[in-house]
Amino acid sequence: MTAAGDTTTPTQRVAIVARLAERAAMRYTPAGISALDLVLAHESEQIEAGHPRLVRLQLKAVALGEVAERLAAQALGTTLDCAGFLAPGRRGTGVVFHIQEFKPI
Repeated sequence: MTAAGDTTTPTQRVAIVARLAERAAMRYTPAGISALDLVLAHESEQIEAGHPRLVRLQLKAVALGEVAERLAAQALGTTLDCAGFLAPGRRGTGVVFHIQEFKPI
């Protein structure tokens, strides 16, 4: 949240460690930028309200440009430490994680 009268633009940063579960074929935007659609799978135990909770999820993701090229070379099943931001899906439904950086772990 920002304080009343604060004119700074809020930022968003999301980080997750997940397994590369699915990868589509490389595609290209109308501007010729490489784009790669992915599905990341995450499983962990989180503490919520003092109690352990098992979290399992699949997350739609996309990478563009050089990040897409690097991700295309990763083997399915590779665990990745990813950072980026969330945006609406291409059809305006759901959420897509836009990967801006990653490293295999």
